Amino acid sequence: MGCSDLASEPLRILTAVPLCDGHDSAVMAVNQALILQGYEVVYLGYHRSVQDIVRAAIQEDVVAVGISSYNGGHLEFFREVVELLEVKGRCDIGVFGGGGGTITPADVVLMKSYGVDEIFLAGTSFEFIDERLRELYGGGRDRAECELEIANDDRGLAMVLSSVGSLEIDRKKWVRGSAKVIGFTGPGGAGKSTLIDEWVRGYLADHPVGRVAILTHDPSSMERGGLLADRASMVYAQDDRVFMRSLATRGRQGGFAPSTEVCLRVLASVAAGFDHVLVETVGTGQEALPFENSVIDTKVLVLHPEYGARVQLQKILMMDSADVVVLNKTDWASAARAVEEVAHQISLSNEGEVRLYQTQASEHGNVGVTELRKDLLG
Repeated sequence: MGCSDLASEPLRILTAVPLCDGHDSAVMAVNQALILQGYEVVYLGYHRSVQDIVRAAIQEDVVAVGISSYNGGHLEFFREVVELLEVKGRCDIGVFGGGGGTITPADVVLMKSYGVDEIFLAGTSFEFIDERLRELYGGGRDRAECELEIANDDRGLAMVLSSVGSLEIDRKKWVRGSAKVIGFTGPGGAGKSTLIDEWVRGYLADHPVGRVAILTHDPSSMERGGLLADRASMVYAQDDRVFMRSLATRGRQGGFAPSTEVCLRVLASVAAGFDHVLVETVGTGQEALPFENSVIDTKVLVLHPEYGARVQLQKILMMDSADVVVLNKTDWASAARAVEEVAHQISLSNEGEVRLYQTQASEHGNVGVTELRKDLLG
């Protein structure tokens, strides 16, 4: 398939903190500075292994990986990231980083000899970091004439997803497979990411074979950029049987990105070979109906108990459209009242056809999450 030049796209980078390092204040400051300059930053979180970082970089098809290291061990860690990217066939993904006093000027010379593009030492200005990253990675990547295999191949699938967003979907090529597509939506803070991650944990434990794709969304604008941070709260999704892709809305309203539908058709295709595709919208408002006219098979609305007065439930349009409603965070003091009110609203809106589940996604093996998973798998 012909593939577009990505030079006009916002720069997508992945940032992370290595294993045995819980210092995230510096990387969060850099993330924010880059977002303000228009970058789309996929944040993986802290205490991440080389394998986790490389897997995420390939699946997200970023131009570069930025690693923040403050605990030592940086020489070996950076070298292993560069080497694994090369082994995986993605040596085009750059590697840069920074840290505190544990990284010396002599270390910088050695790390660059390993193939690291740049190391920013303590005191480097955000302006210089932005200037240097654009110099290194701002030229775009030519994707001309790249026929790629995508089944069980994160590299090929990730590159296809980057390309199809700007092309008309070839419906004959991306024939719908047997994958069940499940959409999760709801207000920010309802715990959608944690719920999906716990769903995946249980699925992987119960099913020794089978692959899952996850498509997540975070708000952004073309001018400001965006923080794509769902990976930071998805621990169990970091597995070789899980493919995860983060999309920025780029100013689009309603919960999805401009390329969401075409990416979903690829992920749900015979060629991709997934058993389940899970979709998470951005945090949505009362008016949102993100799954209208989409390939979603099952629509899940996730709420938390603090939605306000009972009348607010009547304003949520998804209450009339959802197949399943999940009241998450049932350990909150207001949960009992919320369960009663949500159940009553469902009975008024849908004549009892919508299933209601009570979950505490922060609890491993939660009964409600297990019941929800079995329902959605059925």
